[in-house]
Amino acid sequence: MPQLNPLDWAPQLIWLVITFTLLYLLMTYVALPRIGSVIDARMARIAKDLEAAERLRRETDQAIAAYEQALAEAKQRAHAIGDEGRAKLKAEVDAERAKLEAQLSAKAAEAEARITEAKNAALKDVNVVAADVATDVVRRLIGVAPSEAEVKQAVAGARKS
Repeated sequence: MPQLNPLDWAPQLIWLVITFTLLYLLMTYVALPRIGSVIDARMARIAKDLEAAERLRRETDQAIAAYEQALAEAKQRAHAIGDEGRAKLKAEVDAERAKLEAQLSAKAAEAEARITEAKNAALKDVNVVAADVATDVVRRLIGVAPSEAEVKQAVAGARKS
């Protein structure tokens, strides 16, 4: 094996140093700066993405807060509309109830007037019938018919007592 021959070690060492030096220089001035720039670009992109994510998170939080506020306002308006509707409906029902009560009161008063009128007519007829009966009774008892004025006066006096 030629590598193990001590006479071949010097040229091998020289070529080793030359190759190592070339690789070192190539890595130092070409490969590592490119790798470093790629790493720096990635770090910058990651930092930029993190900043964008943080900005979007803040915007999302603001949008959620605005949504919740709008939802609360909408609920409040819905409750107000419901309360307003209930109040309006109650007012309409109360107005209709008052109207019906007025109609019922008017009908009751009309019915009372008719009852009173019928009662008065019946009493008037009772007075006429009582006067006729009294006239007949007196004529049969004493044989003479009393005057109409006396009979009306007697019936009126009997009704008062």
